[in-house]
Amino acid sequence: MEVYQNSNTDWVAWGLNIDETMMVGSQCLVAFRNSSGEIHAYTSPVSSYNTRLEEGALSFNVLRIGAEYSNNEFIIFATLELPAGRTSFNQAWKNGAVSGQALTAHVQSGDNMRSFGSVDFANGELGGGGSSVHGVLNAVSWGVLMPMGAVFARHLKVFKAANPAWFYIHVACQTSAYIVGVAGWGTGLKLGSDSTGIEFTTHRNIGITLFCLGTLQVFTLLLRPKPDHKYRLYWNIYHHAVGYAVISLSIANVFEGFDALNGQKNWKRAYTGVIIALGSIAFLLEGFTWFIVINRKILMTTSKWYC
Repeated sequence: MEVYQNSNTDWVAWGLNIDETMMVGSQCLVAFRNSSGEIHAYTSPVSSYNTRLEEGALSFNVLRIGAEYSNNEFIIFATLELPAGRTSFNQAWKNGAVSGQALTAHVQSGDNMRSFGSVDFANGELGGGGSSVHGVLNAVSWGVLMPMGAVFARHLKVFKAANPAWFYIHVACQTSAYIVGVAGWGTGLKLGSDSTGIEFTTHRNIGITLFCLGTLQVFTLLLRPKPDHKYRLYWNIYHHAVGYAVISLSIANVFEGFDALNGQKNWKRAYTGVIIALGSIAFLLEGFTWFIVINRKILMTTSKWYC
C-alpha cells in the first residue's frame, strides 16, 4: 500500500487502531526528514499520549516500509499483514516538526485534530467512524425532525379537520427527535472522550445547551395548561420561544459539526439542501396560512355585518 500526506513539516505518521478509536493503541507508519534532508521510515506503536513515536514493532507484521519526499508531499510505501477475518479499521494521520533527530509533538488543534476516520481495505471506502454515526443521528433528529415538527404545528392547526391530529403529529416528531437526539448526544460524549485534544468547544457547548433545553421542553409538556386556563398564554410564549431557540441552535450546531470535522462536504451539501427545502415549504405554507386566516376573518366580519 501507499500513504500520501501533504505536509510542509518534517514528519508524518499514519496509523491503524485495531480495537479502539483513540490514539492510544494506534500502530503507526512514520516518515521523517532529518536536518540533512534524509528520509527515514519506520514503524511505531503508540502506547500513551506522551509518545515520541519511538521505533518499535507493531501488533501486525510489516514486511517492508519505505518513504519518499517531494513537492512538500510524503509518500510512505509499506506491505502489511493485517489481522485475519476483517478488512475495516480505524485510522488517523498526523504531522509535525523535527528537532535534531527527535520528533516534536504535533499541534493540538486544526487539521491535526480532525484527521481520523475509518478505512476498508476490501473496497477502499473511507469513513468518519463514530463521528459519522454522531453526525447522522443529530442531523436527522435536532436538524430535521425538530423543524418538521414545528412546521406541522404551525401550519396544520389552521385547518379544522386537522384538529387534534396536528398536535399528535407535532408531539410524535418532537419526541422522536428528542429520543434520537439523546442517542446522538451520547455518541458525541463518547467521541469527545476518545478524541483527546480535539477542539470542539463551540459545538460541544451548543450540544449541551440543546440537550438541556430539549429536556426542559419534554418535561414542560407534562405541565401544559388547558386551552382556557389563565396561564396558558404564558406557557405558549415560553414554549414557542424555547422551541424556536432549540430549532435555531440545532441547525447552527449541525453546520458547526460539519465545520469541526472538516471534509464532510457531501453530507453538508445534502443537509443544506434539506434545510432549504424545509425553509421553502415553511415559507409557502406561511403565506397560505395567512391567506386562510385573513379570509376566515373577512367571512366572519361579513356574516356579522349581514346579521
